[in-house]
Amino acid sequence: MTTIPAPGPHGGDGPRVAKALGLRPEQVVDLSASLNPFAPDVAALAAPHLDSLGRYPDVEAAECLLADAVGVPGARLVLTAGGSQAIALVADHLRRGWVEEPDFSLYRRHLSRVDVGALRWRSDPHNPTGRLATAGDVRVAVWDEAFLPLSAGTWTRGRPGWGLGSLTKAFACPGLRLGFAVAPDERAATAVRRRRPAWAVGSLGCAVLPELLARADLAGWTARIAAARAELTQVLRAHGLVPLRSDAPWVLVAAAPEGLRAALARHAVVVRDCRSFGLPDHVRIAVPDASGLERLDAALARVRDLGDHDRP
Repeated sequence: MTTIPAPGPHGGDGPRVAKALGLRPEQVVDLSASLNPFAPDVAALAAPHLDSLGRYPDVEAAECLLADAVGVPGARLVLTAGGSQAIALVADHLRRGWVEEPDFSLYRRHLSRVDVGALRWRSDPHNPTGRLATAGDVRVAVWDEAFLPLSAGTWTRGRPGWGLGSLTKAFACPGLRLGFAVAPDERAATAVRRRRPAWAVGSLGCAVLPELLARADLAGWTARIAAARAELTQVLRAHGLVPLRSDAPWVLVAAAPEGLRAALARHAVVVRDCRSFGLPDHVRIAVPDASGLERLDAALARVRDLGDHDRP
């Protein structure tokens, strides 16, 4: 029997599973990373800009363009190499913080100290439950809004404190590292910008950014994901699984059968193991497009029929 690679800490395990199965990455349905299933073809958009690789990036121009799209003053937005760098830079600036578990593990990784009563970090929608924050969620100083464009149809909610964003999720382009931090004021933005390595964002990302923003359809994507999420929920329930209510481009499945991730992976469908969230009996399943949902449905049927979900 094929040995399935252990899950990584942040999903995106499709290429490693494909290699284990002797398949090409595109032959695997990777639902372990919650990317926009309705994003435009970024590779096609980037192809005409490959000549940018021969020159240094114009980060300042890209920063101003993105700030205008997000709807914040340019002096308060810091362009970063993905949302992960935004987290790392702001954590290095603030040093201390508080994280209520479960939540995204990179907050704890990059904070120097995690103390009760310190400035709180929180994902919105909450990762991994997928629920959007309510008006009662207060005392948050850093909002990670990486998935907000696909859950609420907006880049940011403009709340007091910091807002962290990621174009990686909205445009399904994890290899093109584009993220941002919106600071509460210009002074804080300057402090974080000074921590950013020179030319942290590549020239290709800066060059293709106008193409991406011109094709952004946040409201439309949110509506399509909501409809696809409802279809995903129906399929999961038909196979006896218990998906929790979600506003995000994924659903969290409670009390998942032991070995479900490995069993599905053998059928070239990868879901997110939630041990890194401290939830070993849960899996997170990204909302797929119609083809991906059909593949997931078929894999779940085979897993159930073969009874192989109990094998690690």
